[in-house]
Amino acid sequence: MIPPRVLTVAGSDSGGGAGIQADLKTMLALGVHGMSVITAVTAQNSRGVQGAWELPVEAVRAQYRSVVDDIGVQAVKTGMLASAELVEAVAELISATDAPAVVDPVGVSKHGDPLLAAGALASVRARLLPVATVATPNLDEVAQLTGVRVASEDDLRRAAAAVLAYGPRWVLIKGGHLPGDAVDLLTDGSAEHWLRAPRHDNRHTHGTGCTLASAIAAGLARGLAVPEAVTAAKDYVTGAIAAGFALGAGIGPVDHGWRFRE
Repeated sequence: MIPPRVLTVAGSDSGGGAGIQADLKTMLALGVHGMSVITAVTAQNSRGVQGAWELPVEAVRAQYRSVVDDIGVQAVKTGMLASAELVEAVAELISATDAPAVVDPVGVSKHGDPLLAAGALASVRARLLPVATVATPNLDEVAQLTGVRVASEDDLRRAAAAVLAYGPRWVLIKGGHLPGDAVDLLTDGSAEHWLRAPRHDNRHTHGTGCTLASAIAAGLARGLAVPEAVTAAKDYVTGAIAAGFALGAGIGPVDHGWRFRE
C-alpha cells in the first residue's frame, strides 16, 4: 500500500525542531509519506536563528516540479518562504497543483527572528492566501498581515474575517498566545469550529506552528474534511506540546514522536 503523499515547501531548521525537519517528523508520525522543497537554509538552535540563506527561485521551482510531476501529492504545506519572489513562485506552483494547500504564513521564529522579508507581505496577501485551502496564522501573523490586534477570545472572529478577506477557503486563527486554555477558531466565514485544549505548563514549544500545519496537511491527504483534519491535528499537537523536552540552552522542541512513546 502506498501511503498518502504530502509535500512541505519550507525552510530547514538545523536544530531539528521546526521547519522541514518538524514537518517530515510530523508526517511520519501521522502515517503519510513526507516530501520536501527546501526554500531556505537556517543556522538555528534552541536560542534562536543565527543566519538564514534563501535558495534561488529556480532551485525551489525545480524541486517542486521534480516531486509533483513524478510522485504526485495529496496535499501541500507551506512554511518559511523568505522573499516576495519565493512567495509568488510557490503560489503559482500551488495554483497549478490539484491538491489542498495548507499555508502557514510564517513571519518570525519562536525567538522573534524575522523569517519573511517585510516587502513580501503584500505577495502573501495577494498571491499566497488566495490559493490556500486552510491558512493557519498565529496572532502575531494576523497583526502583521491585517493590522488586527487580538487581545481576547472575542477578537478571534474579527481576525478570521480579516484574513478570509484575502481569499483562503478556511482560516484557523491560533489563539495560543492568549491567556487561559489554548483556543483556536476555524471558520470559512459561515461555519465556525472552536477548538479548545488545556494549556500545558511547558516552555519547550519550538516548532508548534510548523507541526500543526503539517498535521492538518496529513489529515487532508488522508481524505479528511477540513474540520476533521484540523481537529485531529489539534489533538496531535496538544500531545506534542505536553511532551516537549529541553534541548540546548534555550527553548526545546515539541515531541513529534510522543505517540510512539505512550
